[in-house]
Amino acid sequence: PHHAPPSALAPRLPTPPRLRSAFASLLLALAQVEGPARATEAVTTVRVPGGGIQPQIGLDDTGTQHLLYFKGDPAAGDLFHTRKSPKDTSFREPMQVNSIQGSAMALGTIRGGQMAVGTRGRVHVAWNGPAPKDGGYMKAPMLYTRLNDAGTAFEPERDVITQARGLDGGGSVAADNRGNVYVTWHAPKPGNTLGEPGRAAFVAHSRDNGQTFAPERLALEQPTGACGCCGMKAFADNRGNLLVSYRSATDTGQRDQLLLAARDGSLDFRILLTHPWQVATCPMSSTTFSSAPGAVLAAWETAGQVYWSRLEGAALTPTPPAAPKPVGRNAKHPVVVGNSRGEVLLVWTEETSWGKGGIVVWQRFDPAGRPRGEQERRPGLPVWSHAAAVALPDDSFLVVY
Repeated sequence: PHHAPPSALAPRLPTPPRLRSAFASLLLALAQVEGPARATEAVTTVRVPGGGIQPQIGLDDTGTQHLLYFKGDPAAGDLFHTRKSPKDTSFREPMQVNSIQGSAMALGTIRGGQMAVGTRGRVHVAWNGPAPKDGGYMKAPMLYTRLNDAGTAFEPERDVITQARGLDGGGSVAADNRGNVYVTWHAPKPGNTLGEPGRAAFVAHSRDNGQTFAPERLALEQPTGACGCCGMKAFADNRGNLLVSYRSATDTGQRDQLLLAARDGSLDFRILLTHPWQVATCPMSSTTFSSAPGAVLAAWETAGQVYWSRLEGAALTPTPPAAPKPVGRNAKHPVVVGNSRGEVLLVWTEETSWGKGGIVVWQRFDPAGRPRGEQERRPGLPVWSHAAAVALPDDSFLVVY
């Protein structure tokens, strides 16, 4: 026989008005509490430890979360790394990444620290260093460091530029599980005086986990220019492919987002995707990649909208760009991650400007690339910051801001 649960048999007694009021007040108070982490369905949000900004997050093969962030004077601050293993209840005590005090910057949100997690969980970090007092941006270093063999400290940072000087927008770093490490940046081609149309992307390659680097080489012979104060991103998958995304610049005001790929361990790049944008001024945009089952995900900004695409299969064929709609004012700094079920989370910022914080927003997408549910928003994004995100082993998502 089938029996109704006790709750179905119990009489429904009226709730006294004062009790209803007290219960409603309790629910409202609980809704207004912001603890260290907040969850909505399968998305959890957490603030950067210690009031830091500009987070970068990644997982190693053990499921340990590695978090990089900035603290201090936005013009001359420091980078910190912390980690959280699957057995930890919170992030561990952070360690400083840069050995030269105040050698990192956060102004403009573009030129800060970039992180990649390579073989055996070794963390690699690169960032735009400050120009020396006796010279301008043409003498600024592209700094790189890595976690030491014991995993207890970061090695002293070093400049990987040998010839292609002239940093403006941010560089990037990528690493795979084969011991390859790449540091990328854009700068004027040596001897070029054409301004932004004369800039290009460069790659310094290490085959020994970042112990040594070969001199940088031009990523693409084709002249594309590079938007001076826009960021770039590099990403290495575990099949020997290297992807680079940056914004081009021409003398006609064309600033298209370019996605480049070098296949099978080579540094012979081809353009996978071009997303056009005719704009007269530098938008100070950023771009990201992440790994997903059977694909690489890419995200970027064009004309006040944020987009993502799935680069599928061995050919890294891009799907048509997908976008959340609507978006608020000044949608920027998109981050895209995907889980093993094929679901995608796109995170971006809104309402930021020079010297002004804003809002973190995200939208979930189903495996077919269609928006799922409503957009979620979190106020309180600090000045010069952005969000980071990662898909966790249980297929939930973590957003750090």
